[in-house]
Amino acid sequence: MTAQVSSSAAPAVSIVVPVRNEADNIAPLIAEIAAALDGRWPYEIIYVNDGSTDATGERLLAEMKQRPMLRQIRHAVSTGQSAAVRTGVRFARGTIVATLDGDGQNDPKFLPDLIGAVEKGGAQVGLAAGQRLGRKDTGFKKIQSRIANGVRNAILKDGTRDTGCGLKAFRREVFLAMPYFDGLHRFLPALMRREGFGIVYVDVVDRPRLSGVSNYGFFDRLWIGIMDLAGVWWLIRRKKPTPAATEVT
Repeated sequence: MTAQVSSSAAPAVSIVVPVRNEADNIAPLIAEIAAALDGRWPYEIIYVNDGSTDATGERLLAEMKQRPMLRQIRHAVSTGQSAAVRTGVRFARGTIVATLDGDGQNDPKFLPDLIGAVEKGGAQVGLAAGQRLGRKDTGFKKIQSRIANGVRNAILKDGTRDTGCGLKAFRREVFLAMPYFDGLHRFLPALMRREGFGIVYVDVVDRPRLSGVSNYGFFDRLWIGIMDLAGVWWLIRRKKPTPAATEVT
């Protein structure tokens, strides 16, 4: 993978956008992110180009010439949404990271609410999670998500009705301390609770994607998700409290 890195001072906030074959959505979404954050925090926007085969990379390069806060991290081949998010967090320089999907369905105007919730919560809050209202997905996708969320909540009891929303904010070091696996981004609430962190929920309004069709499909979310659910359940069951310890000198 390669990265273009701005030489400016380290930002307080990093926005991570995983993207694959979303060329027509690049410029409009970047403009919306900038409009939402300008004047609020020093920030950077990190697009993780997950093996795109269209003009996504070229569109990002064109935007980078005009926006010094924009960076592109490129995967040579597609590795999936979770891997793309983790790559972006690894490259991020902000202490708080916010994520959103690259298709435009997540409205960037909610980013300040999520970032502000993490700041206000202090060390006790590990995650601010968006929960979508007015879903604009197809009927099949809505049913699929409703079933998946219901089964997950019944097993993990994470208190979250919508883990699939791409709008999230968290502290970088907390995310990177989580056990990594493909699908991690869908289980962040349960894993944050496992580590003893609180979660703040922010209602966000869903909207149709700006252009094109979904590039992360049904089998990415369902069958692999079943195995991930079993693994997360095992992790939670195996969690042991950290014993008190003092150094003897």
